[in-house]
Amino acid sequence: MKVSGNFKIEILAVGSELLSPDYADTNSLFLTRRLNELGLQVAYKTVVGDDADDLLACFRTAVKRADMIFITGGLGPTRDDLTRETLAAALGRKLVFLEPLWKKIQDRFARRGIKIAEVNRKQAYLIEGAEALENPNGTAPGVWLEAEGRIFALLPGPPRELEPMVTTQILPRLAKKRKGYQVRKVLKITGLAESDTETLISDLYSEKEDFQMTVLSAPGQIEIHCTALSSLSATNAEESLHAPVSALLARLGEYVFSTSGEELEEVVGRMLAQNGKTLAVAESCTGGLLGDRITDVPGSSAYFLEGIQAYSNEAKIRRLDVPPNLLDNFGAVSAEVAACMADNIRSGAGADYGLAITGIAGPSGGSREKPVGLVYVALAGPEGTQAEKSLFLGDRRTIKKRSSQKALDMLRLRLEGKSRRPAAGRG
Repeated sequence: MKVSGNFKIEILAVGSELLSPDYADTNSLFLTRRLNELGLQVAYKTVVGDDADDLLACFRTAVKRADMIFITGGLGPTRDDLTRETLAAALGRKLVFLEPLWKKIQDRFARRGIKIAEVNRKQAYLIEGAEALENPNGTAPGVWLEAEGRIFALLPGPPRELEPMVTTQILPRLAKKRKGYQVRKVLKITGLAESDTETLISDLYSEKEDFQMTVLSAPGQIEIHCTALSSLSATNAEESLHAPVSALLARLGEYVFSTSGEELEEVVGRMLAQNGKTLAVAESCTGGLLGDRITDVPGSSAYFLEGIQAYSNEAKIRRLDVPPNLLDNFGAVSAEVAACMADNIRSGAGADYGLAITGIAGPSGGSREKPVGLVYVALAGPEGTQAEKSLFLGDRRTIKKRSSQKALDMLRLRLEGKSRRPAAGRG
């Protein structure tokens, strides 16, 4: 989908922490989503650290190529908060101290019974010609500035401060620049590799400028994002999605587990609750990940009874009554042991369904006969017990995630009364 008109938007996320492996820039995702609702597209995103020279270079670049520039972060009182000062320098403007703004900041501290530090005084300086944006959730005011034919919106970094400011003060100002109405529908699928998905849907891509389809991949899951843009209304945009989404659903069938944003554990949990069924799980190589995903859903106590992490052979014998001769004859990583684990956790817990996982998550422990990534998942229920073999690729965490995804999907299909087509189980 092309950027609407010639109105180009750039988001500059400021903060050295955003360049480390510990923090993600979630503000730009929120901003992009809200701008898209106005039919406005983001043309550029930049992350820059707290260095004055780097900031100055990024600001000057943004002024050359964008019509509206959002700058998040760097509005605090500390020495490394340089956004106001550096943007003022980039624009050749002065910083002006506003006594009423300083009074508001002082009053906020006083209401909380906290003595204000002198360093907070820098937050009362505003770029010449700019307007302060109220921040009821923090001390750093936002800034709205129209200069050199550009619009600048400076926003505080903490999401709890930024998001209300965008909703109540930024979006109303941008309403007049609305380019249309954008609606997005996300299809989540599992059981197919990305290449298989592409093969199935390759002829469904469209060249229309008002429709876009994007395929995104994650461990054990593929997402197809369908986006429509209408100049008339959100209803019109949504209606234009019906035909392409229906075509995708017809093509992908049972591989689609959600069209409303739900994760697989939420879908399975809802189905269990609606049918009044219960579940217990026995895990080996996933080490509790399956149970964690299930219980991460609010209300899961209505259907989830218990989980056992039986990592060692001794634990499988002691906690799940797996016969020692079964382990000797087939090994812990086998369809026979997985099925026994599923049967016994089901009967022991008194659950309607039992799920079990056993495998080799790696990076060591594999062999020629049983390589790293070999996983058996078993499902026991009133309809009988099935065990399925998978060979997953990836690192240890990825294999664990894909194993838990496989288990949840087996239960989903059982509850829906569906079966897999041959292409499944490879991803």
